[in-house]
Amino acid sequence: YRGKTLAELQRLDLKEFAKLVPARQRRSILRNSLDRYKRFMVKVREAKRGERKKPIKTQGRDLIVIPEMVGALIQIHNGKEYVAREITEEMLGLYLGELAQTRKKVEHSAPGIGATKSSTAVATKAK
Repeated sequence: YRGKTLAELQRLDLKEFAKLVPARQRRSILRNSLDRYKRFMVKVREAKRGERKKPIKTQGRDLIVIPEMVGALIQIHNGKEYVAREITEEMLGLYLGELAQTRKKVEHSAPGIGATKSSTAVATKAK
């Protein structure tokens, strides 16, 4: 990320990493959410050490992926259910909400009777 290896990034503290991300993410990290990161990172550290039995669940879709989260399995709420995501190095600097889509792809089935001109002539019951 930005010419640094993952090991170098993991040695940085949160404020130093914030200097590397784009302006919107930097502002999000540095404003009032430092306490939220500290509480969330306690759970991530416990899970990485194997001390945590339950999965890490969060509704904090506005949290930024930081280097310490890499390798963790996090379940992100998409408004209906929790979507499990393994955090990788390519996800650094993204919001957690970008990793759990809130809308599904629309899949249509076959057209019903009366949907086309030819289908109105088709009998609905077989004799």
